[in-house]
Amino acid sequence: MTDETGEHPYHVRAGRHFNWPTHHASSVFGDGWFGKRAETFARFFGTPVFLIAQTAIVGAWILINIGGWTKFDPYPFILLNLMFSLQAAYAAPLILLAQTRQADRDKLDAAADAQHREDLAAATEQRQIIAAQQAAHLVELMKQNTELTQLTRDLSERIEKMTSEMHGKVISGRV
Repeated sequence: MTDETGEHPYHVRAGRHFNWPTHHASSVFGDGWFGKRAETFARFFGTPVFLIAQTAIVGAWILINIGGWTKFDPYPFILLNLMFSLQAAYAAPLILLAQTRQADRDKLDAAADAQHREDLAAATEQRQIIAAQQAAHLVELMKQNTELTQLTRDLSERIEKMTSEMHGKVISGRV
């Protein structure tokens, strides 16, 4: 079904083309380089690569200091604790930033989905109105057809009656 421009009045959600904007939220943290990089970094915190790498670095840190190769951070590993605190101090805001940016995108998606549902409802309502109009038109055409059929039958009966009368007059010679 197309509109007067030949275009579909609404587009399927899974399609590439939408009639509403998506993912154009202006984040409080900005959409620039910092916001995007911070979000990428925050997302990296939850990956297996990060967890395995951090575990390997911490293990090597402890082995180097316990094994005696060097003593830059002897037991109880105060410098390692400081590094964890520093990491947590940066990780928490970055994770919150990523969550906020995702919430902004989710809000836009929800608004786009709501608009899509409204567009579908409007298109469905329009199709129902057109279907009702066409059904009413068909009923009217059937009524007219029935009237024409009745008129044709009446005329055929009159012609048959007149033909019989004419035939009777011709036979009796009273023309």
